[in-house]
This record gives sequence, structure tokens and C-alpha cells, in this order.
Amino acid sequence: MADSKKMVEAITSMEEDFAKWYTDVVKKAELIDYSSVRGCMILRPYGYAIWEHIQHWLDSAFKSTGHENVYMPMLIPESLLQKEKDHVEGFAPEVAWVTHGGSEKLSERLCVRPTSETLFCEHYSHIIKSYRDLPKLYNQWCSVIRWEKTTRPFLRTMEFLWQEGHTMHETAEEAIAETEQMLNIYAQLCEDVLAIPVVKGRKTDKEKFAGAEATYTIEAMMHDGKSLQAGTSHYFGDGFAKAFDIQFTGRDNKLQYPHQTSWGVTTRLIGAIIMAHGDNNGLVLPPQVAPIQVAIIPVAQHKEGVLKKAGELKQRLEKFCRVKMDDSNNSPGWKYAEYEMKGVPLRLEIGPRDIEQNQCVLVRRDNREKTVVSLDELETAIPQLFQKVHEGLYQKALANREKRTFVAHSLEEMIQVASGENGFIKTMWCGDPACEEMFKEKAGVSSRCMPFEQEHLDDVCACCGKPAKAMVYWGKAY
Repeated sequence: MADSKKMVEAITSMEEDFAKWYTDVVKKAELIDYSSVRGCMILRPYGYAIWEHIQHWLDSAFKSTGHENVYMPMLIPESLLQKEKDHVEGFAPEVAWVTHGGSEKLSERLCVRPTSETLFCEHYSHIIKSYRDLPKLYNQWCSVIRWEKTTRPFLRTMEFLWQEGHTMHETAEEAIAETEQMLNIYAQLCEDVLAIPVVKGRKTDKEKFAGAEATYTIEAMMHDGKSLQAGTSHYFGDGFAKAFDIQFTGRDNKLQYPHQTSWGVTTRLIGAIIMAHGDNNGLVLPPQVAPIQVAIIPVAQHKEGVLKKAGELKQRLEKFCRVKMDDSNNSPGWKYAEYEMKGVPLRLEIGPRDIEQNQCVLVRRDNREKTVVSLDELETAIPQLFQKVHEGLYQKALANREKRTFVAHSLEEMIQVASGENGFIKTMWCGDPACEEMFKEKAGVSSRCMPFEQEHLDDVCACCGKPAKAMVYWGKAY
């Protein structure tokens, strides 16, 4: 067990320093390496595999709802970016510019895409002519560049991987329905695949996406009580369509402007998995996105028949899950710690006595519960345990959120609550941006969302005492 203890000591405890714990896990679990460019990360195979499983699930969900994948250029002419005023102003501080091609200065600067609304709009202006051309349901898998001042792996990096959906619709009602549908897909991903409970709601005007009429969000709570925006979906109305002169002949034979949406999630979700489920021994991965779902550890592997039986089990398990057999010369204790660090959902231990009794030991990563299982029942027992691990992770994250969700009836109470534990703080709000700014200035919290499931906490705003218009979740966020 000395090897196991040594590995665990390599991780700072989250109680001591949560930020350092997070960085230790990211590095020790071999998810990323730092590159020579500030704020850019190298996604190592284990980290990229998690993204691939997220990508696979989402891509299937998108296609099942009629969306098609496309690819847009990385570079955007400055004149094109300038066409939508609010949009360009919102992204101006984060834009990276290409000013030279080879040794020659360009006649027009090119923006390295921070997002692709303008590129999609230019393309749509070429191909949308009639209501028969609608809807256009496009999605793009790519990377974007945003010149961040402070960075942290997965959570905020200069370059990150994401998908960005961009759709055009005949009516506002269709576009709004699309926006809500995609937000629900993101919520399903987080809850049913990543085991992370989320709050669905609408952003305030101050927090909405630059150029959008409405931004919808899913907000997740991390282990330390801070909020993380896990996915957003935006309704643009016809603002971009007018800026880019996208018109179509409607059913009434008159020219109309289409209504637009965009929506996206990023590799930030890997950071959410780490901070929602991880512990002081490393990663804890939900089974559906774990690169290795079962690690087979031969015990006393030098004894006759142990490695052979472990190999046979590997071949059986490969038919229904992602499995790795570790036949290295490291001690069993070292191997246990290694796969705990990597967050593998199940560990299968098999030794001479187990073989004699036609059984093995299955150990859950989330709670270390051991189950003795007949080798004849693995095809049934393992999927059942995967489901139990998922449910265990979800319920633990939900309990953390419920424990850290508070109610404040006044600004003074908000300040008092915010000065204690991190968490969600629910208050009533009048809708005035001045009150929103006051909450941020005095209590150090930002509005996370106006949840779709509204609660009536008071009749008046917690800040100014005027009639309340909505209940809002507030909190400190990544």
C-alpha cells in the first residue's frame, strides 16, 4: 500500500487548496500537458478520449433531430465581423488578429474565429432564397481562439474544442423552439451521460451572448460550490439576418427575414466532470464517457493460470464495454491507485482463489464498494454496476447542490450568505440592471440564470424593494 499512498500524496487535497487539487488531477491523470503557448493545452489521449465520447453522444443527438455537420473557415475578414455591432463589441477584447501573410502586411486584418455567426450568416445569405430553403440546421465541430487574460485547463483556455450549431428558421416560434430543444439536449447530456444535475434557465440581459435577443443556459454546481456554465443556447431573432441582408420569399410571396439561433458546448465539460465528481484520489468518471470502463487487475499473476484467466475475461468484456487488463510488473496496490487516479468506474480483481471459486471481485470507483460476482454473471452484473455508479455520482452531486443552495430576502442577507459557503443564492429581482450590479458589487456574485422553474420567494426585489419580476440564481462562477 506504500505505492498507493505515494500516488495519492501527489495530489493536493481539495479541502486544502481546491484550485491546486484540480490542476494536480488534470496533470496526474494524464488529461493534458501544457504547450509552449500561454493558455493553450495539449489534450493527451486519455483526455481526448473523454471528449470523443461526449462528441459521439452529442453528434448522434444532433443528427437525430435533423442537424447536419458543416465546416467553416478559421479566418474571418474584419469587415465581415464588423457587420453586427453588438456582436463585434462583445468579442473585441478576446479577438486574435492575423495581420501578415508571409512577410507581407495584409490589406485587411483577419480575425481568428472566436465564434462563427458571421461566417454562417454570409453563407446563408448565398443559399437562402425561399421558405422552401428553411430551416437550415447546421452544426460545426472545430476549435476557436479567445485571448483570455487568465487561463485554467479545460475551464478557460485560449484555444478550445467545441461544437457550434447555427440554424435559420422561417418564424420566430420555430427558432425559439429550436433554442429550447438544444438546451434540453445539453441538459440530457449532463444529467443522463455525465451524471451532473443542472439548472435550466434564461440569462439576464447583462449576461446574455453578444448580439442575442435571449440566451438560455444550463448551470452546474461544482464540488466547491461554485457555478459552471455548462452549455448555452441563443435566440438571435432577425438581427443578424438584417445585418447580413438574408431574405427569403415567404409563403405569402413577400420578402422576409429568417430567425436565427446558435448553441454550443465545449471541452469545459471535462472540467465540469473533474470538479463535480473527483475526489482526493483523483478522477471519478461517469461510465458512459470513461475511456476505460473496467480495469482488470490480476492478483498473484505469477501463479499459474491467473494471466490466462484474466486474458479470457478481457476478451469477454470487450464485447460490451471498454476494458484494459494490466499485466505489468507493478504491484496490485500501485495498480489500484493508478486506475483510481484515472477515474476508471470499475476494477475487476481476479486471483487464484477467485479462479477456484469461479468468481471475481468488482470494486466501484465512486464509493469503493466491493461485490463478489460469479464469472458466469459478468455480462449482467457489470452493466448493472455501471448504472449504479452513474446514479451514485448524480445523487452525490445533487445532494451537494441542495446543501449549498440558499435563499436571501434582502441585500444584507445576500451579503451575509455570500460571505460564507459558496453556492447558489436564490432571490427575487425587479429586472433592473442597477440591482443586478449592486448584488455583484456588494456580495461578489453574478446572476447565473432566471430558472424556467420559477419560485415565488417574495413579492418584492431583494435589493430595492420594488415589485419583483423573476426569481434568480446567483453565485460565484468559473
